[in-house]
Amino acid sequence: MQLSVNIKKGRKYFIARCPELGVTTQGKTLEEAKENLKEAIDLHLESMVEYMIEHGKVHIERGKIIQA
Repeated sequence: MQLSVNIKKGRKYFIARCPELGVTTQGKTLEEAKENLKEAIDLHLESMVEYMIEHGKVHIERGKIIQA
């Protein structure tokens, strides 16, 4: 999966955003902003999968995701 990443320097922080997922974070350095965005994307995708499983949208069978 490929996602776009936009990083801009603000007054005090770098602002990092993934527009496809609507995930935004920040960091004091460029590297910190990148790491924070990676973590935020991971958490967002993990919560999306959990939501879909809980609401019967998908289920997992032997490591495969099956769409309901």
